[in-house]
This record gives sequence, C-alpha cells and structure tokens, in this order.
Amino acid sequence: MSHMARESAEAPEAVARFLERNKPKLIALGKHLRQTPPQTIVTSARGSSDNAAGYFKYVTEILTGTPCCSIGASVVSVYGATLHVQNGLCLTISQSGKSPDIVALQEAAKKSGALTVALVNVEGSPAATSADICLPLYAGLEQSVAATKSLVVSLAAGAAIVAHWLNQNELLNAVSALPEVLEQAAKIHWPEAVDLAAASDSLYVLGRGPALPIATETALKLKETCAIHAEAYSIAEVMHGPLELLGKNFPVLVYAPDDQSRATTQAAIQKLRSTQAKVLAIGFAGLNCAQSGHPLLDPIAMIQTSYGFIEATARALGRNPDQPRLLKKVTETV
Repeated sequence: MSHMARESAEAPEAVARFLERNKPKLIALGKHLRQTPPQTIVTSARGSSDNAAGYFKYVTEILTGTPCCSIGASVVSVYGATLHVQNGLCLTISQSGKSPDIVALQEAAKKSGALTVALVNVEGSPAATSADICLPLYAGLEQSVAATKSLVVSLAAGAAIVAHWLNQNELLNAVSALPEVLEQAAKIHWPEAVDLAAASDSLYVLGRGPALPIATETALKLKETCAIHAEAYSIAEVMHGPLELLGKNFPVLVYAPDDQSRATTQAAIQKLRSTQAKVLAIGFAGLNCAQSGHPLLDPIAMIQTSYGFIEATARALGRNPDQPRLLKKVTETV
C-alpha cells in the first residue's frame, strides 16, 4: 500500500480527532464571531491548502454573506503592500506552517487589526505560534508528497468554523457526523474514473460553488501524482471559452453535488455531452458518493473518494504516487 492510500484512509479518524480536541476553541471562536462579526475575511494559503481556503470561501459566503477572498501572499512578502483588513478575519491554512510568504501575510493582517486564526498541522510552527488562535489539524505525519488527510481535515475545519459561528444545529450535526460519512466515502471506488483518467493526456475537472475547489484539488493531484494535464474550471466558466476545446471523446470529470446548483449543473452536463465529449459525472448525475446530511458538506466526502481513484490512476500508469519526479513534501516560497 502506498503512503498516499494509507494516509487518505486515515482522514476520517483525523477529522474526528480535530473536532474533539478543538471543540472548546471552536465554540469560543464561534461565539466571538457572532458577537463581533468580521466585515471581511481573507485567507492565506497555497497549493492544496488554498483549495481548502476556496471551499471555506464558498461555504462562508453562501451561509453568512460575508465577503471572503484568498489574498496573494506576494502582495505583502514581495511587493510590500500594507493591508487594510481591520475588524476582519484572516484564516491561515498550512500543513507546515512555515512558508515565509504565508507567515508574512498573516502577520500583516494581524498588524492591520484582523483576528488571525491558523489551521496548521505543526503546532510549533511560525504560523501557529504567531496567530491569535491556532486550531491544530492533528492529522499526523504525512509521508506522501501528495497531501490528503491534512486537506480533508482542513476542509472539515473550515465547515466547523462556520457551523459554530452560525450555531446552526443542522450544520453542527452534519459536521459532527463527518467522520462516519468519510468512512463510507473511503470505501467507495470509481473504476470508471480511473479508466477515463489513465487513458487521458489532458482533461477537464469541473465543479460549481463548494465543489469548484474540490475540482481544483482533483486537477492538482492528477498533475502531481499522475503527470496528467488536468485543468479545473467552474462548470459555468468553462462555457466562456474553454468549451471550444471539447470534441469527440475529450475527457471531462464533473462534480455534481445535490445542492442549489443542481439544475444549472444538469443543463451544463447535457451541453458538454452534446459536443461528443466523454463526460463522467460524480454525484447526483453519475458515480455514487457518500451523503453528508448537508449539501454544502458533500464535496468533502467527494474528495475523500477521489483520492482513492487518483492513487489508483497513478498506479495504473506505473507511477509511484508518493514520489513525484520534481516535487518535495514541504515547499517554502517567499
């Protein structure tokens, strides 16, 4: 078994550990956000962690209406900009917690007057120790270059922050049930997706709303573990130009959770198929997925299953998913 396969299988337990050990902090943070709602939210992250930040953005904006954006760390670390996010919230997401640019952005937000919250897997890291509030991921050691369980925990952590902020029983209960849902998701296999990806030099991965960062994460993992040129788009945005590349047997993966986007996603899938592209839907319109009990959390279960298909695709191509040719586990940028 590869490290990637083993570590992704550990995600349900890691999510349970995060929720249990951080419960007092989550409750306190939720109370603070209710009493002093942030005017704006900024996120500081790169790579897979930025995909988790993207998921947090959609869930936050959909449920609270508070603007949330991912700020390019270089605006501070390279270009020396002064941030103006007073009375805001800065959420840092990082496995190592030590990339200089991510830390610099968090510190600039804190200096501006924002509340800084760090989701990190290394408790003693610079991002962890300099944040106002640190919520350790407790994902444990990851040996594979491809981050899996730490990303799943980061997604769950973002949903947990919003759930405690709103103090909504339905969402709180769905977050609490995530470990069991992820256990189910880890047992689901998508051989059709393996066959499609393994036969592809290039493909699209599409999603909408909270499923879009899941599509982006899938495309990233297909690149780094399988060396497949995978591009992620919003299923709406793909109609504005990238559609021109579609034709007979062009491979397309579509994440289709059963949320408010169902009707538009279904119509888009039909249009994609009209080009004779080979479209494989994941969710209500195709491959089976574990149900979370809340439509905005279903994308977390989707990526849990997706890691299994990506790992299997790498092996089908004769590649070691743990050791990409040009990548290493920790990447520090400035």
